Amino acid sequence: MKRFISQTLIAAAIAGCMVATGNAQDDPLEIGVLLPSPIADVGWSHALNEGINAVKKKYGDEVKVNTIENIQEGPDADRIINKMVGDGNDFLLLGSFGFMNAGLRLAQRNPDLSFIHASGYKTADNFSPFTAKYYEGAYLMGMAAAELTTTKKLGVVGAFAIPELISTINGFALGARSIDPDITVDVVWINSWFDPAKAQDAAKALIAGGSDVLFSNAQDTPSVVTVAEEAGAYVFNLNSSMKEYAPTRYLGVVKTDWAPFFVASVDAHIAGNFEGKNEWLGMTDDVVVVEDWSSDISADMAAQIEATQADIVSGARHVYDGPLTNQAGEEMVPAGERLEDGAILGIDWHVQGVNTPLPQ
Repeated sequence: MKRFISQTLIAAAIAGCMVATGNAQDDPLEIGVLLPSPIADVGWSHALNEGINAVKKKYGDEVKVNTIENIQEGPDADRIINKMVGDGNDFLLLGSFGFMNAGLRLAQRNPDLSFIHASGYKTADNFSPFTAKYYEGAYLMGMAAAELTTTKKLGVVGAFAIPELISTINGFALGARSIDPDITVDVVWINSWFDPAKAQDAAKALIAGGSDVLFSNAQDTPSVVTVAEEAGAYVFNLNSSMKEYAPTRYLGVVKTDWAPFFVASVDAHIAGNFEGKNEWLGMTDDVVVVEDWSSDISADMAAQIEATQADIVSGARHVYDGPLTNQAGEEMVPAGERLEDGAILGIDWHVQGVNTPLPQ
């Protein structure tokens, strides 16, 4: 009898293990998403969320997405990232530059997890920063702005003076000055991804200073766009279309489509071959897409922009082809040379034509 009971208990234990193992295999992949602003219907967090929706569309119930939105960079964000790992998320999307260091530390301590991080530059075996080559689209927008400006003064409302945004402003200035070298660009930094009141005040200040084309550079609300529309200034923005907020003065959008990269990253994690590396994605990758062009742009300029875009996509032309000088008139890229990706990723200087010095 004892032998029978013992064998029964062993068989039950084995069966229990098999059931537990089966359940573990059926558990969905937990994906943690941390966003610096509300998802809303436009902007950066909206664009990231659209990319995640593509993952959900492909995998359905095989993934479970846990999103926390509107978290500012700092100690609270660091604590939340730690909690996301503790809660069992195996794949994490960190949607802001300032989430980098906390995320990297956790990646190094948890080699079985995979992290993708927006706008940063640090890597690990399981930690991939991803950045868009916004400067490509901004260059084309600069060309259009040069045709439509009457004051020859362009304005930018910038979030933070980080390389990604600096390189984009440079692209805007270079594109405009390729058409008219007398054009200048003024910048107001508001040190926030999401502050509608500050963004509005900055836009109004730029318009009062003579800017008649505005660039809403990484503002996650349509605040700059609506101010420009009301004032009769042309305006464009990044990440997602805000045309409905400026039906008569919208110059266009430098949009990001993160779906292909996000899906590929989750595919790699599930397959066990996720590789941490800098993902530097642009028009060639169909991540940067310029659309919703204003009908006020002439046919001749539209053709010139289209030809320039084709050259950028093919590699025949690069926004950072020399000769390039900085604000002080110092040569930064000689004629016949091209600024390398690494130098653009870490850029800390503005090109000639940008009036506003970088904050120290």
